Amino acid sequence: MTVPKTTVLVLDSAEPELLARFYAELLGGTAAPAPDDGDLLLVSGPAGVVLGVRRDPHHAPPSWPLPEGSQQAHLHILVPAPSLDDAEREAVALGARPVAAEDPGSGPGSRTTVRRYADPAGHGFVLSAVRQAAVPAQSRRG
Repeated sequence: MTVPKTTVLVLDSAEPELLARFYAELLGGTAAPAPDDGDLLLVSGPAGVVLGVRRDPHHAPPSWPLPEGSQQAHLHILVPAPSLDDAEREAVALGARPVAAEDPGSGPGSRTTVRRYADPAGHGFVLSAVRQAAVPAQSRRG
């Protein structure tokens, strides 16, 4: 018998409340303290995605992407292709810092289909355009 488990990706931050709020607003979810762990905040999104943010007063932002082009762990946020520009504006307004854009956009007026950012604590994440059907219906905002 397998013991029930839950997987949570945890990001370190010197200011976990600010970072948890950033991701909660970006994903349209909520942030709340984890039960029995005062240094961990859990971000729950409408699609059931859970992300943890843990207090680390010595957190040093990662360098991403590295000049050598190697990948590091990062969040990959799927966005319906027609909403990519809106998602980018939301992310930047919440404090994301654009890092790079790649993959030429195929739609009229679209710069790219993959856009890289650093969150307010320096962790890398990507907004990636996908077909509307690839994004769960409950996570679409309209």
